[in-house]
Amino acid sequence: MKRIGYFDCQSGISGDMVLGALLDAGFDITELNEGLSRLRIGGFDLKAERVTRHGISGTSVEVVLDPATPQEFRHLSDMEAILRESDLNEGIKEKSLKILQRLAYAEAKVHGIPVEHVHFHEIGAVDTIVDVVGSVLGINAMGIEEIYASKLHVGTGTVKCAHGVLPVPAPATLELLKGVPIYSTGIQGELVTPTGAAIITTLARAFGEFPPMTVERTGYGAGKRELEIPNLLRVCIGGSAQESVDRNESPGNEVVVECNIDDMNPEIYGHVMDLLFEKGALDVFLTPVIMKKQRPGTILTVITQNEILDEIIKIVFMETTTLGVRIHQVKREKANRELISVKTRFGEVRVKVARFKDMVTNIAPEYEDCRRLAKTHGVPLKVIYDEARRHISAE
Repeated sequence: MKRIGYFDCQSGISGDMVLGALLDAGFDITELNEGLSRLRIGGFDLKAERVTRHGISGTSVEVVLDPATPQEFRHLSDMEAILRESDLNEGIKEKSLKILQRLAYAEAKVHGIPVEHVHFHEIGAVDTIVDVVGSVLGINAMGIEEIYASKLHVGTGTVKCAHGVLPVPAPATLELLKGVPIYSTGIQGELVTPTGAAIITTLARAFGEFPPMTVERTGYGAGKRELEIPNLLRVCIGGSAQESVDRNESPGNEVVVECNIDDMNPEIYGHVMDLLFEKGALDVFLTPVIMKKQRPGTILTVITQNEILDEIIKIVFMETTTLGVRIHQVKREKANRELISVKTRFGEVRVKVARFKDMVTNIAPEYEDCRRLAKTHGVPLKVIYDEARRHISAE
């Protein structure tokens, strides 16, 4: 079952609200701090606290800067260097870079200067880097594979920033929101910040009503101001309801696209796989083979649905060195799957249970849950796996 996250932006969205919502939904702050330490920038502490907004509880996050540490404006190249030189995994780096790059290009366009000349007064600050990277870390830790969002409530009036008094939405924010449904109810002030806009427009697949899903967790990230409405960003996390029906769903609607490659830089494969999954591929995998003239090569295989076949093929041609692809229709038999939460002595673990013709065929604890608990308690990962399996078997 694909795990999805839905951001309900009735009070707008900002970087700290995204981070607060994920922490409120269960993202471990110890894991967050450990991930941020890999940036090696220092000079700040992260403060997270419970607050209420119109009687609804949420988590407020604040980056507290060390007054003894000089704070500098940074260009895009500086932020790229921080991420590239960090110990974060490549997926976290790439998603964070995409967000920061979108932010940079939006600022460059509205101010009419080359992107390399943009020095971001707000964006270059430590708190924005923390908000962006922390949000990506949280999405990854919570196992969210696809992100959706509501229409964005942007506010109205003006906002004071480093460039002076600007209309709401701020020019860079509005640039980022092109093609995204927005609205205002007359609430004064900036509800969608440039950082919030960059995060959600980079990561969300679509904007609108709730997608078909089974909600398992919710979290509320609190904004700093009191508004006429609860100043909270809500995230809902759960499984896609479209994937939990039965093994005969969408018969004949899936295709396999594959190609042989023997002349491409191996570093590119991970990037291509990320793009294909983001576009909606059901599965992507690589198979080593020996090709003509005894040259080692790789078969790239993509399982996808007919509706996005053209977009998948376009990615393969644009991003790899292949000159042709093979396409054939397939029919899959799938076991019914459900996600069950079990309470172990280390904490709560989600377990995926597969059934075929009323028989349990597989029990698989969620990797990210087990990894988080293993790091928190300082025990081997396999111990958490075994504990989760024992609990589900007992039930």
